[in-house]
Amino acid sequence: MSPSKPQTSQTWTATLAAIVDALKAVAGDQPQGRASFAKGRCVRGTYVPSDRAEEITRSRSFTRPSRVLARFSIGSNNLNVANTDNFALRGFSFRLGDTHHRSDILTQSAPVHFAKTFEQMLAFLKARVPGPDGKPDIERIRAFSATNPETLHQASYIAAHPLPRNFAGTTYWGVHSFPATNCAGETRFIKFKVAPVGADAAPAKNDVTANILDDDLEHRVTSGDVRFSVMALLDRPGDPTTDVTIRWPGEDDREEVRLGTIVITGLEPDETCDVSVFDPANLAEGIAHPPDEIFAARSAAYAISLAKRR
Repeated sequence: MSPSKPQTSQTWTATLAAIVDALKAVAGDQPQGRASFAKGRCVRGTYVPSDRAEEITRSRSFTRPSRVLARFSIGSNNLNVANTDNFALRGFSFRLGDTHHRSDILTQSAPVHFAKTFEQMLAFLKARVPGPDGKPDIERIRAFSATNPETLHQASYIAAHPLPRNFAGTTYWGVHSFPATNCAGETRFIKFKVAPVGADAAPAKNDVTANILDDDLEHRVTSGDVRFSVMALLDRPGDPTTDVTIRWPGEDDREEVRLGTIVITGLEPDETCDVSVFDPANLAEGIAHPPDEIFAARSAAYAISLAKRR
């Protein structure tokens, strides 16, 4: 969608509903499943802020200790996706803060999204909807990719960065640029990076099972805990903030500040996470909404998906 030709709210809503339908169609339309990151595990824990968090944001969800509700997931829309599929994104959604200062943060195992507008996202998904034989049309996908090369950035990253065989050793990224305001009233863009603390990269090969991710997570949580550092990558002048298919220049070498530590201490029934959604629009004052189009669409799309699940 061109910024010079904004859609009406009715068209925007219709497009978002079509995206949800397309996500489910790609997976074979499983009615009770989420439209995205369908298979997951609900967990609980705590968040402890660092002594530098207030340098970056005055958001009380990041500068005060709190309980954490979180969900690890696999990026496929298919509830039956194998835990061993290393080409499927992993997700880590978490909720910090209290009733009055709540922030829901969505991260994934690749630092870019597969589309920069929701119309491009819809076209990407439609190109992958299976035909009558249950398989996608490879030539249609190739034709779309040729005219939309930026939609290959995520897949290229995944192919070049094999994932460890556990949720606990995975690094997760927020693909959006968030305006963060600190206690001095200074605002700058940040990106979230959630890095594992002290987790081994992969179990031995003979430990690999169809449910390795779930089994490994359960073992780690019941025998101890799982820890992640919540990092803020700091912007530089001229960084792109509206195109989520590209990274900031030199992003891997950026200055980063540890906002705090998430400690996963227990497992929760899936229903605890499934009764609602981790809504990215929920951000406690001090972290503002990113300016890109994909973020603007997320909250409404998740609400549509939840309604369809119910």
